[in-house]
Amino acid sequence: MLDVVITTIFPPTPAMQVLSDGLAARGGRLWVMGDRKGPPAYDLPAARFCTIDQQIALPFELGRQLPERHYTRKNLGYLLAIQQGAQTIVETDDDNAPTTGFWEPRQAQVRARPVQRSGWWNVYRDFSSARIWPRGFPLTHLTTSFAEPPTTTGLVTTECLIQQGLADDNPDVDALYRLTAELPVRFDPTAPPVALARGCWCPFNSQNTTFFPAAWPLLYLPSHCSFRMTDIWRSFVAQRCLWEMDSCLSFAGPSMRQDRNEHDLLRDFEQEIPGYLHNERIRHLLAGLVLTSGRTQTTVAANLTACYTALVRAGLLPEAELKLVAAWQRDLALACT
Repeated sequence: MLDVVITTIFPPTPAMQVLSDGLAARGGRLWVMGDRKGPPAYDLPAARFCTIDQQIALPFELGRQLPERHYTRKNLGYLLAIQQGAQTIVETDDDNAPTTGFWEPRQAQVRARPVQRSGWWNVYRDFSSARIWPRGFPLTHLTTSFAEPPTTTGLVTTECLIQQGLADDNPDVDALYRLTAELPVRFDPTAPPVALARGCWCPFNSQNTTFFPAAWPLLYLPSHCSFRMTDIWRSFVAQRCLWEMDSCLSFAGPSMRQDRNEHDLLRDFEQEIPGYLHNERIRHLLAGLVLTSGRTQTTVAANLTACYTALVRAGLLPEAELKLVAAWQRDLALACT
């Protein structure tokens, strides 16, 4: 059974109708976190809709502490899914429709092409010959990434507690790409997954991403950064913590199709500037941390706190973020009981 989590300010979209129908047919659940602006109900067969007032009334501290009118209300959807016995959480957005591959069984053990190198790796190159890169990839490394050949190593069974699926047509790219390059783009559906070994980095998003229980603490989305960086900076923290769990991040071919909601691309660009300026710095900062090996929830939580503390001390996030991280950890412990 799948538990899928979204947040939205829109009535059910055609993409969510398709997703909900598929979940209902398979006994799955669609957790929908509303906000002040948005529908009063979400009338889809698999939907578990939670209004902002219902979120505030939850036993979770974050219901009252998270900012309103904010994407990170999604954190409450993760907690509700976990509290209700989720075994696998998939997160997406309301403009992503599942394709056939989305419904294939998910397992933490993946047969994938390992990428064993240090530094940045443009994973989109492993699924497309187009000059394309994922949102959050440092612009200073683009030229180098296109000069490198795609991964050609043989398949190895690897544990990947976080797995990013790609999306066709309007994939997750930054505003600079959208302002200068062509869409739609289709990724190679026959290309096998790629797994990034320790020391290898690539941003992942919150639009078609699977988390397994040992990685529940790493679901946390930070609130005190720009909207376009919350999932990207989360992805860097998660990758760093995964290494201490002797696990890794994988990417797989397209299993969703995005019919993107209307965006102001210049506003998106403005929201992405902190990433253009600081993502390389964040990588070095997190890579240099001394964390604790292990995968108990206590150990992973301590590593998560250490990563966000480092970002706060570097002036990349305010002190207020640490209060939310602490509340997330208390709420997660409650959800898991």
